Amino acid sequence: MTNFIPPDNKLNELDALDFWRLCDELSIIQAALLTIGVNPESTEGVYCEDWKPEERPKGYEAAKTAITNALRKGVIEGRLTPIVEFDWNGQPNGYIDGSINIIESSVIVESLKVWLAQRGLKTGFFAPITNSTPDYLDTNSLRYAPKLAAAIHAWLSVTDPGKRSPKQALEKWLREHAADFGLVDDEGNPINQAVEDCSKVANWNQTGGAPKTPEN
Repeated sequence: MTNFIPPDNKLNELDALDFWRLCDELSIIQAALLTIGVNPESTEGVYCEDWKPEERPKGYEAAKTAITNALRKGVIEGRLTPIVEFDWNGQPNGYIDGSINIIESSVIVESLKVWLAQRGLKTGFFAPITNSTPDYLDTNSLRYAPKLAAAIHAWLSVTDPGKRSPKQALEKWLREHAADFGLVDDEGNPINQAVEDCSKVANWNQTGGAPKTPEN
């Protein structure tokens, strides 16, 4: 008989938190925990409501209260479910006016993000994911310039021109990567003028000529 080997879960806490970004809607408890950086699947997250308030993660009560109030006022979009009232026989007897069931109620994540930003909370799990790519290299930027990006990438990539001059090495790299920057014609061939322009900008050897051999 083959022994069962449990899967090796190598996800760290940050990776596990990232999966919560797939959710479009969260319970109030989950939203409050993520706001303070606690994974709802962790021991703290699963059992915190069973603990005394002073034993719960720092900031959780404040986040939960704020989110609950915002949902009640309609500032945050979501689904508000009141607490069910039971009679002496344990039968449901309607809802308690003004109450919110923090387990059954939910918030829309995008609405929560906007509200948190408006409240000045611009860091943490719900903060916008910033793009570390500079604007001049970001193809989504309105000011993206293909030739400028090509020249910069060429300069960053060609660190040792070898036996070629820097300009020749840059031109070689640019021809090989011209399609990445749209610097090709209808047949897919590099546009000579574009390659020439970019190599001139990226060329750090303005004196020209092949690199000199160091003297012993």
